[in-house]
Amino acid sequence: MEAPRPGRWLALAVLALAVLLVAVDATVLGLATPFLSEDLRPTGTQLLWIGDVYSFVIAGLLVSMGSLGDRIGRKKLLLCGAVAFGAVSALNAYASSPEMMIAARALLGVAGATLMPSTLALIRNIFHDPRERSLAIGIWGAMASAGAAVGPVVGGFLLENFWWGSVFLINLPVMAVLVLVGIKLLPESRDPSPGPWDLLSVVLSMVGIVTVVYAIKEVATHGPTWPMALVGVTGVLALVWFVRRQLTLPSPLLDMRLFHHGGFSGAVLADLLTVLGLSGMVFFLSQFLQLVQDRSPLEAGLAELPAAVGAVTAGLLAGQAARRFSVRSAVTAGLAAIGVALAALMWLSPDTDYPVLGAVLLIVGVGAGLSFTVTADVILSSVPKEHAGAASAVSETAYELGAALGIALLGSIVTGVYRDFTVPPGVPAAQAGEARESLGGAVESASTLPADTGQALLSSAQEAFVDGLRIASGVGAVVLLITAVAAWFLLRGQRLEEGYGG
Repeated sequence: MEAPRPGRWLALAVLALAVLLVAVDATVLGLATPFLSEDLRPTGTQLLWIGDVYSFVIAGLLVSMGSLGDRIGRKKLLLCGAVAFGAVSALNAYASSPEMMIAARALLGVAGATLMPSTLALIRNIFHDPRERSLAIGIWGAMASAGAAVGPVVGGFLLENFWWGSVFLINLPVMAVLVLVGIKLLPESRDPSPGPWDLLSVVLSMVGIVTVVYAIKEVATHGPTWPMALVGVTGVLALVWFVRRQLTLPSPLLDMRLFHHGGFSGAVLADLLTVLGLSGMVFFLSQFLQLVQDRSPLEAGLAELPAAVGAVTAGLLAGQAARRFSVRSAVTAGLAAIGVALAALMWLSPDTDYPVLGAVLLIVGVGAGLSFTVTADVILSSVPKEHAGAASAVSETAYELGAALGIALLGSIVTGVYRDFTVPPGVPAAQAGEARESLGGAVESASTLPADTGQALLSSAQEAFVDGLRIASGVGAVVLLITAVAAWFLLRGQRLEEGYGG
């Protein structure tokens, strides 16, 4: 066992800052969506792209960036990514059209792909004692959850006092602190004998993941077509080629032997399906709170706090729980709790009282904090530390891919149900068309109509939106409960390492 590294907890604080920022950036977008809709007037499809193109690009690049960090140095990659993240945040803030916003979010995804695997990989290399590492991963996860809480509150304050672009500009001072402090505190780490970075593998992983996710999204939104089938097949072939190439390269971009470890594979699959089941609800919940229950952005942000409180608390205790009971018990219990909470949302209505919503969010937070922290620990402790970047990237890829697929599939259920709502008589075709594009469009259309007609249009649109949210929550609940059962079998016999006191 190597001696503890001095200054490791200060270094963790810097890494936690990076995670906090990425989490804040993801959650403030949900709050800003109604303001974006009003200002940039995106179509329903463009709105979904603004929401998930960031995840698409991150998912496509994470494996490549994780492997690059193992080769050139994780500290170097993290700090370069932080500078880029700050610069592109300014571009997001001043986007003047839906197309420009989608492009800016995609570039932010490129920068974000350098941050996420670097933070977890550095934790693997800074903390040598398994018990300390479990606590560090818990703090890392807790900061991600805290970002989910701080994001809506800070975002709500900014949206009530400034324009929507301000939610991106807050990234600049945080990134400046991260770079200046990180230069001093973070140790550099890399694979001592990494081999060359295979550019063809980079292209294949990017093309494969992005085209497969894009095809699924388009089929879910518009139904199956021959062009989308062709795109999907192209993506699958690219991923097959990628896997076959990794098995023959002396220094692969991703060591496929990692998946021979049952705990590693089980944890990755659990993460992907969990986020898939959760993400549709998370993406649309802010719209429900603001556009259906008529809360201000700040009120909506505060209303989502129980999820973060639950996740922070459970994340910090997850390592102890997994050691006292078992890894599979902790993960299964967490996933089952989320599944039951999502099932409760099948009885959601426009006038659901807040205590019910708050309780559901608290249970979701506890379940997510428990399961994600333990699976991250399993993934990192399953691999040699020189492969920590690649392993972290696989973990983050599962997370981002799950988010993209969840928003695409569950988001498309909400959008599909919503677009079929009954337009009341007396609403002109132009306003009806705008209202069908998104709930934000319905609010805008209703404000231009006579009071009675506008209220009837808005009520019909809100009911349809909630119907879609109920169905998506039910699908998410089924996914989570099936994943809980799968985790019980896949993680059988898996244990967390013991530390100095173990």
